[in-house]
Amino acid sequence: MEMSKTVKKYGRIFRKILATGNCSDPDRKQEAYEKRLAEMYASPKYTEHNIYPTTNAEYIYAVIAMCLELKEYDLSDKEIIDTVNSGFRCRRNFFKRLIRCIDLLPVSYQIAKKWNISDHDKRVKDGSILYDRFDVSDGKIEYSISKCAYVEMFETYGIRSLCKIFCMTDTTAYSNLGRHVEFIRFSDLSDGNCCHDIILDKRKIKADNSGLPG
Repeated sequence: MEMSKTVKKYGRIFRKILATGNCSDPDRKQEAYEKRLAEMYASPKYTEHNIYPTTNAEYIYAVIAMCLELKEYDLSDKEIIDTVNSGFRCRRNFFKRLIRCIDLLPVSYQIAKKWNISDHDKRVKDGSILYDRFDVSDGKIEYSISKCAYVEMFETYGIRSLCKIFCMTDTTAYSNLGRHVEFIRFSDLSDGNCCHDIILDKRKIKADNSGLPG
């Protein structure tokens, strides 16, 4: 019963997505989406993937199902990513507002540092992400990831490149944290061999460049 409610919840979100694209026959397309998602939730793959406390397989699978439905409309990856993101605009806007509030604080880099360390520890513990490198130094965090549960779920359904939807979460977050934090992404696993990021304390960079103590 609970899973049925979940399917209906995401079905309503998919219906809103269809409305933004002025799609014809939205009733049939919503029904097709809900049928696909229910089957995916009942699959052995979902059971296999729904083991990581730090990932929300229920939500990830709902997004994957949306991507699979939209692919049938001959949309490009970019069009699918933009369309799916539009369906979660309220959720993303709330997240952006929260990040912008943190950005006003002089300790925003320290907050980002603590978040990264905590997230790293949790991901390593549950095995959802494999870090080849995770280095924390004065004013700098650098990591490289070669395995990610998010990517594996998308790859299972043959749409690895569309995991960019989740890979973009970091770039979106740090784009709203620009007063004290600089984020550099060299690559991500949606279309590369690793996710390689650097997070820098802008105040440390400024102090180093001026020759003053940080």
